[in-house]
Amino acid sequence: MQLTSLHKVLLNNYQQDFPLSPTPYLDIANALGVTEIEVLSAFNELANAQFISRIGLIIPPNQLGVSCLVAMAIPAAQLQSVAEIVSSYKEVNHNYEREHTFNLWFVLIASHEQHLQKVLADIEQKTGFLTMQLPLIADYFINLGFDLELND
Repeated sequence: MQLTSLHKVLLNNYQQDFPLSPTPYLDIANALGVTEIEVLSAFNELANAQFISRIGLIIPPNQLGVSCLVAMAIPAAQLQSVAEIVSSYKEVNHNYEREHTFNLWFVLIASHEQHLQKVLADIEQKTGFLTMQLPLIADYFINLGFDLELND
């Protein structure tokens, strides 16, 4: 996929500070001098090309419902496919690879403990790998915004 100027602006400028309004895509369009349809189309193209996986908020752990840190030990050859399965759950805040036997880590947020356990069981069933649930003892803020240096 060839990135257009609009794609690049959306990727760089809307990782954070996404408009919180009833019409966020229209707000972005107005700020950029394009139509709302162009913004929606560009975001869909970015999602279809897997440049972005979702548009949504990140809720601090244990602020709404229950949260836990989860670790999995995945063979390197299967890490990408397992990470994609994990990422497909709306309850997964984010996941990332670590250099350790337990090499896939993610935060799971659910409305209540029973739902959290159901999601963990489902992940184990779909991936064929066990999860290790860890308590969230301390909160760490990881700024997930990156300067992508997408110049024309």
